[in-house]
Amino acid sequence: MTDALKRLSEEGVAIWLDDLSRQRITSGNLAELIDQQHVVGVTTNPTIFQKAISSGDGYEQQLTDLAARKVTVEEAVRMITTADVRDAADILRPVFDATDGQDGRVSIEVDPRLAHNTRATVAEAKQLAWLVDRPNTLIKIPATKAGLPAITEVIGRGISVNVTLIFSLERYREVMDAYLSGLEKAKAKGLDLSKIRSVASFFVSRVDTEIDKRIDALGTDEAKAARGKAGVANARLAYEAYEEVFSSDRWSALENAGANKQRPLWASTGVKDKAYKATLYVDDLVAPNTVNTMPEATLQATEESGSITGNTIAGTYQQARADLDAVERLGISYDDVVQLLEDEGVEKFEASWNDLLKSTEAELERLAPSEG
Repeated sequence: MTDALKRLSEEGVAIWLDDLSRQRITSGNLAELIDQQHVVGVTTNPTIFQKAISSGDGYEQQLTDLAARKVTVEEAVRMITTADVRDAADILRPVFDATDGQDGRVSIEVDPRLAHNTRATVAEAKQLAWLVDRPNTLIKIPATKAGLPAITEVIGRGISVNVTLIFSLERYREVMDAYLSGLEKAKAKGLDLSKIRSVASFFVSRVDTEIDKRIDALGTDEAKAARGKAGVANARLAYEAYEEVFSSDRWSALENAGANKQRPLWASTGVKDKAYKATLYVDDLVAPNTVNTMPEATLQATEESGSITGNTIAGTYQQARADLDAVERLGISYDDVVQLLEDEGVEKFEASWNDLLKSTEAELERLAPSEG
């Protein structure tokens, strides 16, 4: 065992777990990860909940009660998922208090079917914040075109947000702009800006997966030399954009009013290609004031074989640009890749949500009390 997780935390990287289930909560596993493996936050998404609830572990009693009440499947899913998030938030509350609200956070996503509907996304975000009713919650809103004004509106109401499904540098800049606009709205309403927090979830491994697939189709030596570089390069240039935006005059005015920076969060950090080191998207993305949300396998791999050697983003921007340029020169369009990934990301979460509704509906029917 190494002390890589401790070193990662000391470098200013908050370690969040990209997973949640009732079994993880009730068994004491989540508390153990917080206590022993430097975990200071949790992220969820529709796929995580679909996997947890369809496994059935720990949900039988609540499903039985919901079936007895004859609630709709939509209400049942929200009751179950918000209960898990509420319990996880309570377990993480000491971290939240110790870090003055910076960490100890649990994220829950708006219904992914609303990703292209601004008004419905805002309404859902307000409802989720009310349902969970914990100060250490982040409401996840996808960074679609319709999501951007929703982010501004929700932040402007004083609700903390995790912006998800960010793949492109241009969209990331729009996300930061939406956050600052939301803070300006909140300030105009006289809200306490110090209570509002946000992270921007920039996806990493999926970029390599898509670009590597196109590289492999080309099959040339020049193409092969570009494999496995785009995901890290893209994320490093996102950090450059973060440094730029959060050193601007516009930001300074908000910071002076008590606002917090929106931290970059590295998402999709599980390595998909076995040719790459399991900790690639941890080791190569170390920088202050970031979050790395890891599936448990990546957390364990980092503990066992992570190579944490200080800041691995500083001084890399020129090389990162060269790596992305090399991909473009192969005829692989960056703009095409990132748009495809955003579209697929929304579709995958929507499919998981629909699967979750179907499996929950089947359970409610199975557990429904007989009439009479």
